[in-house]
Amino acid sequence: MDIIRIIFSILIPPLGVFLQVGLGMHFWLNILLTLLGYFPGLIHAIYIIGRR
Repeated sequence: MDIIRIIFSILIPPLGVFLQVGLGMHFWLNILLTLLGYFPGLIHAIYIIGRR
């Protein structure tokens, strides 16, 4: 299941985080990071998915 989340994270980083943690703080942080730049959001998403 993590592979699917990582694939979603590559396409849309907040989607992968949402599937992992829901509408929590990490989701909103990831949206902010993605708005500031694609790569910060992507790195954060992969970190969140890999951590659990």
